[in-house]
Formats: sequence, C-alpha cells, structure tokens
Amino acid sequence: MLHDLAVWLSHQDGVVWLGAVSTLAIYSILYRENPVFRFFEHIFVGVATGYGVQLIVTQVLGPMWWEPMVRRGAWYWIFALLAASLFYFVYSRRLVWMSRLIIGVFMGLTAGNGLVGFVTLVGPQVAASIKPVVVVSAGVPRPDVNHLLFMITLITVMFYFYFSISHAGRRAGAVARVGRWLVMVTFGSIFGLTVMGRMSLLIDRLSFLLFDWLHLRPPG
Repeated sequence: MLHDLAVWLSHQDGVVWLGAVSTLAIYSILYRENPVFRFFEHIFVGVATGYGVQLIVTQVLGPMWWEPMVRRGAWYWIFALLAASLFYFVYSRRLVWMSRLIIGVFMGLTAGNGLVGFVTLVGPQVAASIKPVVVVSAGVPRPDVNHLLFMITLITVMFYFYFSISHAGRRAGAVARVGRWLVMVTFGSIFGLTVMGRMSLLIDRLSFLLFDWLHLRPPG
C-alpha cells in the first residue's frame, strides 16, 4: 500500500493533491492554532532542513572541499575538517575553550568582511547623495526638482536623527518634524510593498487551488 501511495505521489496528480493538502493545512492557522497546522509546520521545517543539508553536501562540501582534496591532491584541505571539528568541543565542559578559538576566528573574519562590505556599499551611496540642485542643460542652468526633493529629504531626515542639537526650537522642530514625516512615508511604502508581496503569494496559492487542483476555468 505504501508503495502504491509513493508511486501515485510521484505522478503529476499526486503532486498537485499533496500541494493542495499542504496549502490548506498551512492556511488552517487563519482559523486558529491546531494540530494539523503544527504537523505540516514540522514537516516543512524538516524538509527545508534536509534540503539545506543536501545543498551543503552537493554544492559546498563536495565540489569545494572533498573533490579538491581527494581528486586534485589539495591535501591541505584536511585542516579545514580539523578546524571545523573544534566547534563540537562546545559540548565539553573541560575543553569548551577550544571551541572559543574557532568561534573567535570566524567572528573576526565575519567582522572584517562586514566592514569591507559596509564601506564598499555605503561609500558610493554617500558620494551619490551629493546631488546638484541646479543642473546645466544645453548651456542653460535649470533647477532640478528631483534633486531638490532628494536633498530636502536627506537633510531633514539626517537632522531628525541628529540628537546633539535640541529640537525644541521652532525652526529646528519644524525641520525635525519634516524629517520624521518623510521617514514615516518611507516606512509606509516599505510596509505596503511587503503586504503586496504577501498578497502575491496568496494569489498564487489561490490560483493553484482553483485552477490546478479543482480544475476550474480561469475567467476570460
């Protein structure tokens, strides 16, 4: 019976039914917390973990560590295994200090890479933030409204987060309020994009249930 079920699930209809049941089980959380949702949640976490392990073995450990060491003669990659094994000394109370060595090394490497990434990412952004308010087009200087709005936004938002100057005064308070409202508008747009992304996922699931599973005809 289990063999027949596995064969059926390997077919297209079985995959569709499995996807439909999983979708309905996950969306059952909209009603309330229930055992069906928790069961499929655990299945999803287990499948995602297994898939992640498979990717690490086939795309990282295999081609980037095992093959260079065994097939190309790069024997020194064995030290990567020895260094990685230090992580497991965290389970030993007497030798836990050995795990701190490799953890400290990785924290230093991560901090260095993060600093380099921050400089290479933020540096060009800071340079690009200096925009001319007046541009010359065909020999005629003209104000650039987009650059002007950008500079107003940049200055007011930076002033809002500059706490060394009191915002209690009339002018300082007005500039800070403009910066706060612009920050709120930005957060609102980001939240709207997030909601639209979730709605796109919901529409995709509903389309799958209605057209692929129930075989209803799409409008038009």
